[in-house]
Amino acid sequence: MTSEPAPATPPAPGPAHATWEPLPALRWEDAFLSGNGHHGVLVFGDPNDDRVIVTHHTLVRPNGAEHARPPHLAAELPALQARLLAGDLTAAEGFTDDRPLQWVQPFHPAFQLRLDRAPAAQARAYRRSVDFTTGEVTAAASAPDWRSRVFVSRADDVVVQHITAPDLTLDLAQDHRLPGAPTGLAVGHGTLLTPEGALLSLRARYPDSDRAYTGVTLAVVTGGTTRLAPAGVRITGATGLLLLTRVRRHTGELDVVEEARGLRELLDGRSDSHDYDALLGRHLALHRTAYGRVALDLHAEDTERALPGSELLKRTRSAALLERLFAAGRYHLLSASGLLPPRLTGLWTGDWDTAWSGAFTNDANLNLQTASAASTALPEVTHALASLIHRQLDDWRENARAVFGARGIVAPAHTDGESGLSYHFSREYPLHVWTAGADWLLKPLVDHDETRGARDPRTAAALAEVALFYEDFLTTRHGDDDGPLVVVPSYSPENRPANASWGAVNAAMDLSAARHALETAAAYHPATPEARRWRALADRLPPQRVNSQGALAEWAWPGLDDSYDHRHLSHLYGVWPLDEINPYDTPRLAAAAHHALELRGAENDSAHGHLHHALVAARLRDGERVAHALGQVLDGDFFHASLMSAHYPNRDVYNADAAHTLPGVLVEALVQSTPDRLVLLPALPAACPHGQLTGVRTRFGAEVELRWTPHSATALIRPSRTHRVELRTSAGTEPLDLVAGEDRVLTLGAW
Repeated sequence: MTSEPAPATPPAPGPAHATWEPLPALRWEDAFLSGNGHHGVLVFGDPNDDRVIVTHHTLVRPNGAEHARPPHLAAELPALQARLLAGDLTAAEGFTDDRPLQWVQPFHPAFQLRLDRAPAAQARAYRRSVDFTTGEVTAAASAPDWRSRVFVSRADDVVVQHITAPDLTLDLAQDHRLPGAPTGLAVGHGTLLTPEGALLSLRARYPDSDRAYTGVTLAVVTGGTTRLAPAGVRITGATGLLLLTRVRRHTGELDVVEEARGLRELLDGRSDSHDYDALLGRHLALHRTAYGRVALDLHAEDTERALPGSELLKRTRSAALLERLFAAGRYHLLSASGLLPPRLTGLWTGDWDTAWSGAFTNDANLNLQTASAASTALPEVTHALASLIHRQLDDWRENARAVFGARGIVAPAHTDGESGLSYHFSREYPLHVWTAGADWLLKPLVDHDETRGARDPRTAAALAEVALFYEDFLTTRHGDDDGPLVVVPSYSPENRPANASWGAVNAAMDLSAARHALETAAAYHPATPEARRWRALADRLPPQRVNSQGALAEWAWPGLDDSYDHRHLSHLYGVWPLDEINPYDTPRLAAAAHHALELRGAENDSAHGHLHHALVAARLRDGERVAHALGQVLDGDFFHASLMSAHYPNRDVYNADAAHTLPGVLVEALVQSTPDRLVLLPALPAACPHGQLTGVRTRFGAEVELRWTPHSATALIRPSRTHRVELRTSAGTEPLDLVAGEDRVLTLGAW
């Protein structure tokens, strides 16, 4: 390897950052997506019956969970701990208040904007597309010329749609009739003609609830006539139509007049097209800047890059497919993150019966989806995750008190975004005893702090509360003050020992999370008595266990046997996302972790299981296993034409796990970092022999641009702070001294 100052290099041409289809969407799962982290849209793009489904992160349906509390079990905890430590392998099954399973409030769509064109025309030269760089969904057809453009503004928090045609005649309505809508939904419509066109509103009150939501659409009509129609308005002979839409969830009544005034303030009145362009311009300043920070170019064939997404998805070993899925994954992740981070379905659904309530699932799914936030330069995602965490900390404190009688905080395994209380659990899924969630959710915030070189005081405070919980919760086997600590009860989501019940002792994940939380809290509060106390506790936690098969055990407690065929890889938490187990500092444990990965089955072929497998394999420098896990997803037909993904093969159950996690997998295969280490090309899949990755951020405050061929590689490093790191490549290890503001070029030989 050689090192030299960096020359100025122009950016190389790369793949188009978009996808397209030659036909309108027939299913909502194939509708193209746009969003700003608050509002979302699913756009069908049909010239004759266009539908735009509008969603909002706050739309969750009351189902009784809004009144649910965590179980008050703290008084029973000492007896449970004694029984588990004495060898009662089923004791935790009685650690409950016998309530039935309660799902969190389900996420649902608001309504669809429906534009029924009359008379219907035969669309020719049709094309619909979504531009990842702008967030704009466009559909166009000729005979006669028709064009629709839709985006969701990050600047003004409004859904914007602009339709043009020489003789635009259509019926416009807000339609709540989407699959699964409850029969008791009380819906009221309001329509009013205005100087600019019309104002439409839809108010829906949930059954047996004082909660409701209202959607308001301002229609700005150019030319023609506008009149009231039974379902909304009928527009005849216009040349342009601009629609501005917002949704509010509320109690009581919403002031529709005030909402309309807010929409009008976004217009300057010069023309519908000028207003659209002005709104788009304000949005682009935020969206384009965020999306454009990182790009992946795998030197794919231009003929494949030109294919529609549905055709490209059939070429499962195509470099162009990986390029597009990387770009689409970052686009969708950014678009789903704002008020909150992405749900199981991101920010989108066209069905009121959303699988698993469309929740934030914190024992793998949300964590996987946000895995690339720091490395692919999307602080917007981290800020959205932080928003979810900080608004729920009071609930997390109640979880700690009610279930464990402890100070500090315990995160729930599921949340609807409103409540952070632990009430979703059952005998088979005793999620109320899972204690590692707060550490896992805070890990991306810590990564973000390391990347930018400054510690957020809110993160510091939350970490201190996690450490306080462990101070109170951790115990010893024989009640002595200085013996090894144990985590009891302990739960490895969502698995159980082969010879015991779900609640056990010293799950590998719980040990790693407790150790990491205590050590990280101490690092955030240096030179304090608390830091010394927390480090001392971390030192008393037992090491991980290697089982009789030479694999890292899922429970570091003698006598608990492993169950290998499972979609979760919770026991490998120390490998990813943590740095506790790695091939450089802990080679024996890394080898055991690798064997545990080899033994792990795929169970029900969940997308998150395959890509979690790939992330761990990348940390263990196993490129073949990364490629195999990616292949399971690409060959399994997990992606819709929208390039949003499914939970199971054959596009079964709309779910964002694969779409949002895939960029993180590719980055981990190419560039890994810790605050003191840079690893280049640790697990490159053989299907990616050439490429360029630009803009990746490291946890020691440098930006990396990496180019590689089958014979060599070059890394351009732009450090923002002065630091010495350990450089790891296939050629070996050496120190790398970086100086803030001084770019470095590293030339690597064959790897």
